[in-house]
Amino acid sequence: MPLTLATTRPGEPEIFASLQGEGPSAGRPSVFVRLSRCNLACTWCDTAYTWRFAGPGAFERKANQVTLSEDDTAARILALNGNRLVVTGGEPLLQASALARMLALLPDMHVEIETNGTVAPPPALDALVHQYNVSPKLAHSGNPANLALIPERLAAFAADARAFFKFVVATPADVEEVLALAKAYAIPQERLFVMPEGTDSATLRTRARWLAPLALDNGLRFSDRLHIHLYGDTRGT
Repeated sequence: MPLTLATTRPGEPEIFASLQGEGPSAGRPSVFVRLSRCNLACTWCDTAYTWRFAGPGAFERKANQVTLSEDDTAARILALNGNRLVVTGGEPLLQASALARMLALLPDMHVEIETNGTVAPPPALDALVHQYNVSPKLAHSGNPANLALIPERLAAFAADARAFFKFVVATPADVEEVLALAKAYAIPQERLFVMPEGTDSATLRTRARWLAPLALDNGLRFSDRLHIHLYGDTRGT
């Protein structure tokens, strides 16, 4: 079964080399592959072209999705000559079986998977992953909590030393929700990041001014969005 990828432009899969912009690997040169499809619908999503194919603001599916074989996807990744792969989306774990077969073709890559934390990685895939970047969605995302915050999944990732949590924060009140979730699921502080929501430098800096002190006061790690400052809100960066 092929993988379904997002596109940088019609027909061109979103596979690219860049600096990781967020979380524990920020600043590291990485190869990215962005898969299409998601099981949530965040109101502020900056990659809605991977899933919003109906309703207001919908993207045209044919222009924003492309299918590639596992072999072709792996070959394109290898052609970028990196040793760190970041699989992002959308929600990559929705394509876990095909993803596992593709990753098996890249035995020398350090693999990070960016996930919303609602889907369990099957054993065949889990064995190939070095790091999970888990971004559970808070109430301000617009997703019902019973869909976005699944207790057994949060607990499982919290117990996995490979999993780092990154919470998108839009208001100071969101930090209280983060702290409550961290306490409820025993998420270690050293693996927990708070990151301002925003798709332009001005918004990120404005929110960082109040979020950074809150992170300091509560012993939380702060993550910026380096790629936004460097490249703007653009595909393939």
